[in-house]
Amino acid sequence: MSNMDWAEKYRPQHLDEILGNAAAVKQMALWAQTWSADSAPLLLIGKPGIGKTSAALALARDMDWEVLELNASDARTKAVIERIAGNSATTASLFGASRKMIIIDEADNLEGNADRGGARAIADLLKTAKQPVLLIANDAYGVSDSIRRICETVQFRAITSSTLAKRMKEICVLEHVACGEDALSEIAASAAGDMRSAVNMLFGSAAGRDSLSADGVSTAQKDERATIFDLVAAVSAGTSDDRLMKLSRECEEKPDYVVQWVEEAVSQIPDRKRRIRAYRRVSKADVYLGRTMTRQYYTLWRYATALMTVGVASEEEATGYRPRVMPPSRWKRMATAKKQKTVRRTLSAALAEGYSIPDAQVQAEYIDLLSRVAEADSEAFCERHNLDADQMTVLLHDKTRAAAAFKAVQKAAKEREIKVKKAAAAKKAEARKKADLEEALKKAEAEAAAAQVPAPAPETVAVVEEEKPVEKKPAATQATLDFF
Repeated sequence: MSNMDWAEKYRPQHLDEILGNAAAVKQMALWAQTWSADSAPLLLIGKPGIGKTSAALALARDMDWEVLELNASDARTKAVIERIAGNSATTASLFGASRKMIIIDEADNLEGNADRGGARAIADLLKTAKQPVLLIANDAYGVSDSIRRICETVQFRAITSSTLAKRMKEICVLEHVACGEDALSEIAASAAGDMRSAVNMLFGSAAGRDSLSADGVSTAQKDERATIFDLVAAVSAGTSDDRLMKLSRECEEKPDYVVQWVEEAVSQIPDRKRRIRAYRRVSKADVYLGRTMTRQYYTLWRYATALMTVGVASEEEATGYRPRVMPPSRWKRMATAKKQKTVRRTLSAALAEGYSIPDAQVQAEYIDLLSRVAEADSEAFCERHNLDADQMTVLLHDKTRAAAAFKAVQKAAKEREIKVKKAAAAKKAEARKKADLEEALKKAEAEAAAAQVPAPAPETVAVVEEEKPVEKKPAATQATLDFF
């Protein structure tokens, strides 16, 4: 059996080898075959391990395109993106490839300090790119709005268990490993649609073996983990105390994260008295978590965990109500507030640059005045300062009007761009026509010169002249004789 990592060894090399996402593969192939400078970038969306990156690399290989890949391990600041990806997106390949494709992996992870300004830089890059650009993300809503609305989205879905089992059977044949159907089915079910995870489990299970059974898989597969959804759902489902504590240990999330999810579920308990008692337990758990942070005494975590799981479950189990497991609503409010703060900061920076006034002074003294200027002619103001719909909403206090102004500016810019392209195309066509005409005239002159009869040689002319009869001069007239 080969010791090389099977996930890499059996990575698909061409688009027709990608499993389980025929519609997505077809969409990618059509995009590449019809790509032009006006084509929208592609955004591949889907859970990890289902073939997004493999499909991107396979597409480049099938099209004979050079690849520049930028992932989360790279520093993706505005300066880096403009220097590396920006230049690559506007220049042709140096290695003879027909095009150069820019792949930006983990596009939903552009909010860290290392990626400061990266989302805005990528949005600007997408608008000016003259080469194909492809982005990859696990979560569509983790991608910045300014990026997502520019792109054409391609949805990748989890691979079915039957497809996973079939592919692993092929790998076992190639690796000369005898593997039973029950073992393949167990690995496929455990992988939950993740091809990379399935192949890695198969590799780990088959290491050092010539055959593999279901028993061997169960001892070699990856450790079981409970998700936050499993834990919160169990709290509301009348699960036993032992099972709840086991799930809380298997869940990878920290207690200060779990308590917020449980709080959201508690808010949905219909019975007011039970809801109040459940909130008291959540509150007590929060107190223990606070003491953990201040005293660094992490033994208190187990008490907090017991209160937020077993304690809350005792109030929910008798109601028969199953709340909807969802992220805490406070996160949405916090995200909205953070977005508004970012919008105001970028708006102040844009206006400060336009009027040569410090940012702080714009916010403190001029924002109301500039709002009135924007209301007088919103489209001109939006275009002058290159503002987006969110920034215009801050000035106009009217989301609909701001969106209409931004849309009108985009439409006008698009029309100007089309006019410029048409004028350039007309000029190019006229130059080509003129060049064709000149070439046709030269060709006609050459053909006319070749068709003329050549002049006779000088010797021939002399002979002909000698053969001509000599004309006799007339005799002298009588007038001449009379002269003498």
